[in-house]
Amino acid sequence: MNTASTKPHAPSSDTITDVAGIEVGHFTDTRRPTGCTVIIAREGAVAGVDVRGAAPGTRETDLLHPSNLVDRVHAIMLAGGSAWGLDAASGAMQWLEENNIGLAVGFGLVPIVPAAVLFDLPVGDARIRPDARAGYQACMAASRSAPAQGNIGAGAGALVGKIFGLQRAMRGGIGTASITVDGITVGAIIACNALGDVIDPATGQVLAGARTPDGLSLLNSRDAIIAGEAPKPVLAGTNTTIGAIATDAVLTKAQAHRLAQVAHDGLARTINPVHTLSDGDTLFALGTGKAGRSAGMMLLSTLAAEVTARAVVRAVMAARGITTGGMTWPAAADLARPARP
Repeated sequence: MNTASTKPHAPSSDTITDVAGIEVGHFTDTRRPTGCTVIIAREGAVAGVDVRGAAPGTRETDLLHPSNLVDRVHAIMLAGGSAWGLDAASGAMQWLEENNIGLAVGFGLVPIVPAAVLFDLPVGDARIRPDARAGYQACMAASRSAPAQGNIGAGAGALVGKIFGLQRAMRGGIGTASITVDGITVGAIIACNALGDVIDPATGQVLAGARTPDGLSLLNSRDAIIAGEAPKPVLAGTNTTIGAIATDAVLTKAQAHRLAQVAHDGLARTINPVHTLSDGDTLFALGTGKAGRSAGMMLLSTLAAEVTARAVVRAVMAARGITTGGMTWPAAADLARPARP
């Protein structure tokens, strides 16, 4: 039995686990950089989802539409491995059922576990993907402790800046952040595997993304495209930024849906280009209600976009370079940044 939930919870870790009722667990496959990340709400959470990318890989997202019946989920699974990685949600369902967590249907409990995946198959042996066992292991590791960031879990094999080809890309990763205002906490956890560059919204500088042809410095994809350099992106669907936003405020299902929508503003602030035909950008929103009260949607929306942006930045800043299969992908800390325009 998992006893992680009995561990003391720090007052503030600036991560999504600051949200009462939320636990996070990673599983990273040591055979190659891939893995999965689970966000667990043991008592259930009102949930919504918004898919902006044109090439998503998802599971159990239709039930989250405000007009549909089921309004609470028990976990969200984020995984690498492209469509293969959706199997990780089956392992989470098994773990949740074994721990008596799920929707009572009269014949037992049915855990509700929506999922989204990103494409990390170029990094290492593509035959190794997250599966049900990986999802189960992520649940076993889940706790309210501050989640690790960088190249771990769903961010283990992430790359960014593939708009001019894989050989000029860099390391992505997974990041998390939270903000508390007037007793209401909003947090995010984001696995960034974007086609485009990651931008620091405070300075406008490119932090990670496509590199110059010599591979030694950052390019700035937007400026390069405007100057006439033709993009050479990898196959459609081979990118994607996925994640979850959570709050302890009381939410309706329609509000959760709206929160997932506005959280994409955080992606727009930090990824350029974003929501492309080659990305499957998908964000979930969860409301645990543990604060015991609602909050204005203006406050929740502002915080959701902000923590999403911070989580994206942390994802690439915590990443580490890698050489595998004859390819070298550096991390943000390894390269000089272009001057701000």
